[in-house]
Amino acid sequence: MNTIIKRTKVRYSILTFLFLATVFNYADRATLSVVAPFMSKELGFDPEAMGLAFSSFGIAYVIMQLPGGWLLDRYGSRLVYGCALIGWSLVTMFQGTIYLYASPLMVLVILRLLMGAIEAPAFPANSRLSVQWFPNNERGFVTSVYQAAQYISLGIITPLMTLILHNLSWHYVFYYIGAIGVFLGITWLIKVKDPLHHPKVNQQEIDYIREGGGEPTLGSAKTAQKLTLAQMKSVCLNRMMIGVYIGQFCVTSITWFFLTWFPTYLYQAKGMSILKVGFIASIPAIAGFIGGLAGGVFSDWLLKRGYSLTTARKLPVICGMLLSCVIVLANYTSSEFVVIAAMSLAFFAKGFGNLGWCILSDTSPKEVLGMAGGVFNMCGNLASIVTPLAIGVILANTQSFDYAILYVGSMGLIGLFSYLFIVGPLDRITLTPSIA
Repeated sequence: MNTIIKRTKVRYSILTFLFLATVFNYADRATLSVVAPFMSKELGFDPEAMGLAFSSFGIAYVIMQLPGGWLLDRYGSRLVYGCALIGWSLVTMFQGTIYLYASPLMVLVILRLLMGAIEAPAFPANSRLSVQWFPNNERGFVTSVYQAAQYISLGIITPLMTLILHNLSWHYVFYYIGAIGVFLGITWLIKVKDPLHHPKVNQQEIDYIREGGGEPTLGSAKTAQKLTLAQMKSVCLNRMMIGVYIGQFCVTSITWFFLTWFPTYLYQAKGMSILKVGFIASIPAIAGFIGGLAGGVFSDWLLKRGYSLTTARKLPVICGMLLSCVIVLANYTSSEFVVIAAMSLAFFAKGFGNLGWCILSDTSPKEVLGMAGGVFNMCGNLASIVTPLAIGVILANTQSFDYAILYVGSMGLIGLFSYLFIVGPLDRITLTPSIA
């Protein structure tokens, strides 16, 4: 009698690690935004100085995207991601000591640059691992889960940080959040494996992933493919990808407002206490989490119902971009309830349409997913430089958040235009053979 061997579900344990790593990826980024009102007052930083500190992370993060992608293709996501998680968490802890130095702003900028450089491979690694471990018809959900981690980070970790700030001081926010990240990084290196080397995965699950369009063997490659300039252009500079890059810049601009200036906006512009800020800031984040999961599930549902890849992926993005523009309503009311409702709806919409990484996984050549992810993340995270600096300059010159909110709201319209008129049909790019 033949025994039917049940397929294992190890891929969901990998998804759990992707989720947790991304939670602390964003928690470490957000530490500075939470402590900014108190740190800047104690150390004498003006809005432009804080804008520089916020943006310094993005400068190194963007520059290191291509080297980070090469490292992933060369050494694999498991090792690079685990080491990076430990590294950026240690740098987070050191930020709590900047008050000890004669030039605290310079030290802070250097540490933020270092943290940005170390975090560079994180999201390309998420994308790469999703292709290794999941078939195509589960990848929208997988992308939405690790993308939604940023909202959980803002919704749960931010209130935790404000409690630490209220009961101890801003230094301890860096110490505690960084220490948790170090522990998580060590656990990652012990528990996370590539599909072909994981002791608990069976052949049935490997076959399921492969037959569904995943690439379980991706992590076993030990040599990076040499690319010609023509191949680089075919991956990076076709019309479809340029439109996706613009859309990702717009989505990331909205994210970075919430990651940097949003607590200061609530504290200064709306006069909330720091404890209230911690609670209120979690509400849009929870809305974003719900929107992120809903967008991924809806996209996969469309795909399973027989809709084209273009419709299944682009429809949630277009709807989300359009709805995110409601953030500008916050400029035209003094009601705290309406302000938070507008922010929450905008963040829900941003989460619903945040499928850029899923689109990248669906359309990039599988041989160079690390490099392709690096280019995509570099273009999107130009916003991590531009948005904090732009808002800092706006505040310094107007002493008001009104134009800053208009700037953030305009990103939804630009992203909508890009997906409607530039991206076009979605299809996987074929890497043209190189000529020896």
